[in-house]
Amino acid sequence: MSEPVLATRGLKRSFTQGDVTIEVLRGVDLEVAPGEIVALLGPSGSGKSTLLQAVGLLEGGFEGSIRLAGQEAAELDDDGRTRLRRELLGFVYQFHHLLPEFNALENVVLPQLVRDADPGAARARAEQLLGALGLSQRLEHRPSKLSGGEQQRVAVARALANKPPLVLADEPTGNLDENTADKVLAEFLGLVRGEGSAALVATHNERLAAKMDRVVRLHEGHLD
Repeated sequence: MSEPVLATRGLKRSFTQGDVTIEVLRGVDLEVAPGEIVALLGPSGSGKSTLLQAVGLLEGGFEGSIRLAGQEAAELDDDGRTRLRRELLGFVYQFHHLLPEFNALENVVLPQLVRDADPGAARARAEQLLGALGLSQRLEHRPSKLSGGEQQRVAVARALANKPPLVLADEPTGNLDENTADKVLAEFLGLVRGEGSAALVATHNERLAAKMDRVVRLHEGHLD
């Protein structure tokens, strides 16, 4: 049996507001297998984003174990965690966070250049991903000239540009109307599966969660 691409053990996170301590994560145990797409289901405020921030190594203050591809994040310094995040993870957020001064193609090329990819190969990879998402005719358009669905498709392509073993998606279709959300999610899932990546997708939508390989529910700081 292959090693999980993500494994957490006893993951905890609390926040202090004045004299009050709010426990958001109370000991989360989670595994995601290579190539598996897992829906993280829970209502707004349940801690889904906090969990994704933890496993994405985006902030500190967590207790417990986070292992990415067998590497324990707690054993690494800031540079090591940055390297792990760059090599193993892709991110899709509810809002696309595209660079407004660059066109669709450039937004997908840039993260590859950060990884020292050959510029020609990076461009070919970007064209391939955007083409798979139906954006071949929109490569030269800046984000302001794209629809909401098109912007989010570019964000998906950017997340997969460096072929990450794990994609973390936080309400990736939350800003879209239902029809567009269904289309973008189907394209996202198809592309992730085609690339052989795993994904952990936070959502509050039961209907969308049912389209994934497995559903875990975050409730009162624990996974059900």
